[in-house]
Amino acid sequence: MIDFLIVFTYFAVILIVALRGKTNIHNSADEYFLSSRSLPWYSIALSTIATNIQGYQFLGMMGSAYLYGLAQANLEINAVQGILLGAFVFVPIFLKEKIITITQFIAKKLGKRIALFYSLANISLFATVTLGAALFWGAYAADMVFGEQLFFLHSSRIIRIAILIIILGIFSATYTYFGGLTAVIKTDIIQFSVLLIGGIVVCFTAINQLGGWEQLYIKTPDKMHLHLPASHPTLPWTHLFGLFFLNINYWCANQTVMQRALAAKSITHAQTGLMMGGLIKFLMAVIIIVPGIALYGILGDNLGEPDLAFPYLVKTYLPSGIKGIILCSLFASLMSTVDSTFNSLATLWSTDIYSVYLNKNSNDQQKIRAGRKAILFSLGTSLITGLILLYLKFDNPNSAFTHTLNNLRYFINCGIVVLICCAVLLRKPNVKVILLAFIATLPINILLQLLLPEMNYFVRAFWVIICGLIIGFSGSKGKLNRFLELFQPANQMSKNFGLLLALSLLCLHFLFH
Repeated sequence: MIDFLIVFTYFAVILIVALRGKTNIHNSADEYFLSSRSLPWYSIALSTIATNIQGYQFLGMMGSAYLYGLAQANLEINAVQGILLGAFVFVPIFLKEKIITITQFIAKKLGKRIALFYSLANISLFATVTLGAALFWGAYAADMVFGEQLFFLHSSRIIRIAILIIILGIFSATYTYFGGLTAVIKTDIIQFSVLLIGGIVVCFTAINQLGGWEQLYIKTPDKMHLHLPASHPTLPWTHLFGLFFLNINYWCANQTVMQRALAAKSITHAQTGLMMGGLIKFLMAVIIIVPGIALYGILGDNLGEPDLAFPYLVKTYLPSGIKGIILCSLFASLMSTVDSTFNSLATLWSTDIYSVYLNKNSNDQQKIRAGRKAILFSLGTSLITGLILLYLKFDNPNSAFTHTLNNLRYFINCGIVVLICCAVLLRKPNVKVILLAFIATLPINILLQLLLPEMNYFVRAFWVIICGLIIGFSGSKGKLNRFLELFQPANQMSKNFGLLLALSLLCLHFLFH
């Protein structure tokens, strides 16, 4: 009972904080979508990482770490590559253009037609896989830890999780609908604190049950390597090439992530916030990956469903009361992603589609109303997707489901990487050829999967993106921009911070190779 009281209190606090002060009245679209461009670096750092950390990290990645070990941490620590490129290359360009959405930058560089494709691709991805996956993981985790207590919802596990998906989706959409980005930022800071506390508790609990940190090398030495053989089916070391490009998509061309930097007080705050987020990613890699490895050291191969690693640790080793805090941390990881995605969807639809194609003379209030309608529509599509993912998960429960979802995302993400790279690197891009390159990434991806089904999906993404860039670059006039000239640190301190962060990443790869 105490666990449910903790969770109920958490939901109440989130709703009060989100809607306190301004509820359904906003003076401008800039305030609703970008919090009046007034975010300090610490809000950017905490909100960005809270948005990034989802239930799938605690469940999917921890389950993958149980199977594959430290190599799964590459998906966390190598985010620093994308963060540094975002901070020093993309953010200065975006802030100089004073854009609200990345689509507006694409439109200036590559024309409105490509911008429309870019925006629709992102809206489609956010409204389905991104939101649906976040809702699925949150509901799945809640049922795994509190299935007995939640039995009153329904006796069937699948229907029970479906009900939770609907409840969590409606709750997150409600305060995002009324509060805009300001509400998202305020709740994200609380939610990050909660998920960090929960993650640390689970991590130290797992290590304590294993017998100490040194036991990771004694009991699970084979799982303490960042780089697995090139022949590994899921995480070969060669996946780092594809991961590099895909990090550009997530950390440089993702409206959900970039929206915080676009709302920064200044370029200094934007760069500092993103890089502090990079440091936090190192910590999150420990919190998310180490418990999965430790559990393997405790149980061996006896955990039939790898995605049960996190729930098993909570149910088996944590007392009542603490379980409530952990469940709150799972809900925090869910809602911080869902509310940010809802807000970004609203921004993309209102700014890129409604204001450009449906109502060119729209005022701020009309833009806000259009954005809110987008939230309601995407709530429906995300609930449907979440239920579909629920079916897919139970159809193959023994897989590491996080890689299944990644595979789905990358069919669209590869084309987005080609667009954003062409927009930034080419001086005189050929718009028609780049549009062809963007569209071509989808059939190339499908063809490679049919011809080489054994190829790792990260490696496949790498070759798809390379093919797209070759097409885009070959048909464009003029030279590439000088890469080093694209780096624009706000000041010497930002430059030194970025260099230190890059060296830290290299050291980790060297130490844990």
